[in-house]
Amino acid sequence: MKKINVLKPKFRTKEILSEIEECLDKGWTGMGYKTELFEDAWKEYTKLPNAHFISSNTVGLHLALNIFKKKYNWEDGDEVITTPLTFISTNHAIKYENLTPVFADVDEHLCIDINDFKKKITPKTKALIYVGIGGNCGDLKSIKTLCGKHNIKLILDAAHMAGTFIKESHHGVAYTSNHVGQDADVTVFSFQAVKNLPTADGGMICFKDSKDDKKVRKLSWLGIDKDTFLRSNEGNYKWKYNVDELGFKYHGNSIMASMGLVQLKYLEEDNNRRRQIADLYDKHLNGLESIKIIKTNKYVSKSSRHLYQIRVLNKDRDLVINKLYKQNIFPGVHYIDNTEYDLYKEYKGTCPNANQYSKELITLPIHLDLSDEDITYISNKLKSIINE
Repeated sequence: MKKINVLKPKFRTKEILSEIEECLDKGWTGMGYKTELFEDAWKEYTKLPNAHFISSNTVGLHLALNIFKKKYNWEDGDEVITTPLTFISTNHAIKYENLTPVFADVDEHLCIDINDFKKKITPKTKALIYVGIGGNCGDLKSIKTLCGKHNIKLILDAAHMAGTFIKESHHGVAYTSNHVGQDADVTVFSFQAVKNLPTADGGMICFKDSKDDKKVRKLSWLGIDKDTFLRSNEGNYKWKYNVDELGFKYHGNSIMASMGLVQLKYLEEDNNRRRQIADLYDKHLNGLESIKIIKTNKYVSKSSRHLYQIRVLNKDRDLVINKLYKQNIFPGVHYIDNTEYDLYKEYKGTCPNANQYSKELITLPIHLDLSDEDITYISNKLKSIINE
């Protein structure tokens, strides 16, 4: 029987190897060359003003907080509002900078609930990390307005949002559409191995302010004021550089960027298929009393559909998962309420919705190797289990 995993990347192997071969022939696999081409291609696709290729989404979140903390003179212990329903890297990044995470509860779309966000704002609140879980945007527009009112920096964790477009201006039934990130102070994407635009690993950090973009390029390369690709073209002075602040080794490389350049060509096509899969699941599962489908909201014109999530109501979620395993269907859970982890247990009980949802959530398989027949099979097995 075919094994159906929750997530599985698709690589255009021959095309990717050809792109990588150029790096090997040139003798340049580090930052620069392909990383610059990938950054330019990403800016063209998203229409974001700045983009810097880095080694992961996690380091991007850390760099964003590091830069803002120094730029705006935040103090240790200042607060960053965040979500407990995310991968732990989102909240680890806050602690890396000795800032205090403040957890806000989530809404029906699994994004931060604006009403709880309002309640959690204090004079020490400096930033919000907003996670677009599964490719959804929640109430991002209203959240942005509230951030502006309180001078809170909006950091968009867009790890799942490569290819999510949001409706902008409305003219009757017509609207324009922009890729997510236009309104945030900084947006951080992930190209980790099972993301919609998969490479071996990697991410893109996109600051609104070009000065912040210039700063992050230096800090991601240990605080050195000239990267190696630039110095390779400076003749006799290529070994000279200065280091005037503490940085990190967080940059991306040309091998991963080569993979990204190829994968980006197919992102729209791939995301369209993911949306088709989601529509098929909707067709099979709509109306079931024991299942609550996590829907994209009215503000999204196109979701990346990185995840297809449901909540299992009035059933033991773990038992349902184990029964699916027996049918060679291997779903996932995104995510465990972070306040359940020992590192964040002091915040337990602050977000009841997130805690309850995390006990009900199942991510059904969604990837490009799935056929329509696979979706029917998964849906029928799930319905059979639910109706037992």
